[in-house]
Amino acid sequence: GEFSLVRESLHERGRLLRLAPHLVRPLRLFIPVQNRWGGITAAAGKFLGVPLRAPKSAPRGMRVVQAGLWLYDRFAKEDDLPPRSLHQPTSPGVPRVNRQLARWLWAYSDAQINYPERMVIDFLVDARRLATETGVDFRVFTYSRASLAGKTLEIRPSTEPAAEPIAACQPAAVVNATGAWVDETLARLPVRSPRLMGGTKGSHFLTFAPRLAELLAGQGIYTEASDGRPVFVLPFLQGTLVGTTDIPFTGNPATVVATQLELDYLLAAVNDVLPDAKLTRDDIALHCCGVRPLPFVDAKSPAAITRRHQLVWNDASSVPLVSLVGGKLTTCRSLAEDAAAAIGTRLGREVSVTSRERAIPRTPVDDMHVAEPSCWESAARWAVEHEWVATLDDLVERRLMLHFSPDLSRRRLGELAELLVAAGRLEPGAREPAIARCVSRLANHFGRQLPVEA
Repeated sequence: GEFSLVRESLHERGRLLRLAPHLVRPLRLFIPVQNRWGGITAAAGKFLGVPLRAPKSAPRGMRVVQAGLWLYDRFAKEDDLPPRSLHQPTSPGVPRVNRQLARWLWAYSDAQINYPERMVIDFLVDARRLATETGVDFRVFTYSRASLAGKTLEIRPSTEPAAEPIAACQPAAVVNATGAWVDETLARLPVRSPRLMGGTKGSHFLTFAPRLAELLAGQGIYTEASDGRPVFVLPFLQGTLVGTTDIPFTGNPATVVATQLELDYLLAAVNDVLPDAKLTRDDIALHCCGVRPLPFVDAKSPAAITRRHQLVWNDASSVPLVSLVGGKLTTCRSLAEDAAAAIGTRLGREVSVTSRERAIPRTPVDDMHVAEPSCWESAARWAVEHEWVATLDDLVERRLMLHFSPDLSRRRLGELAELLVAAGRLEPGAREPAIARCVSRLANHFGRQLPVEA
């Protein structure tokens, strides 16, 4: 029922399609429906802002989805993407879904970004470029911890919290944009604050099962699991990505992993809508999990927690400090614009330029993913030299995204480690321990078992 958020998201999606075509691409999705009027009571209640009782098991019907997609197309009319369309399950070119689950398929246009990590890096590369052009001091400190000493912000290595600062300044303002770690960051600065974050974990799995890819025919499915939770089945690189779950989570977001219960839940959802896929646990090549940076609220359902972002100022801080709470990947640019405007107002400064029409740069690493997967070595050299790589995990997971590649092996990890040694980022004696840690993390965090050779 958050229509303004949908409108903002679609406007930002259109911008990303224009400004980052190497990262964001159009994708056609299909929604299976099995009745005409299911979910009409709940939908009317959301639209009117009135809680109306409805059968919990009633799936969304054709007319409810039609109404939603009509509004969706109205908000997205400037994107020049194909509008909604209605299909029979036997129509040519549509995913081969369960005929008992779907009497019709509604299709709509959306967009997909395979690597949000790459977009973050490209934003940083662009910021560095702009800082060089304008003579602004711009530095990125990885594996570091910030702390406030009066009005001075000090940066220390995270592994040596008692060490002398490697950098210090007296900031005009501090932006706490640490996502699901917002509360932990405030505690470590330290700054008093009420609890702000109430994140939920979301899990996915990746499969390279060819039969599932054939059934999708290069398109996506937006369906419902047995409990009504939305589940997406999406083409992803050489395989298919399935997700997601939505489970309340407390604790260190770095430790979350997909549970066997979640994977079974997602497998059941896929096999329900695409029974000919016949997926089993053996078909799961990798799983991944993250924590959504949602606000802490007393909501009965995780799905009821708003995805809209909030800017929360901290009155206990010795310097102006704002924490970014909530938000979506799609609206990250507009969130940054809102934050800059709010900080400018607080400091009595005007924003002179925005990023609304600033193209996101394409790097040699992006080229590897877009057109030339075989040029991984030159891309790795670029990443090590230009993209703040400090560890082998950085290179594999957060620069080259090789943990998603079916071709990743221990031999490849050894070659990447050699690049880090040659660049002085890794001591020669630390090569084998770094490889062992990476193999262990891939197995424990992602469920990815590597072959020795490839």
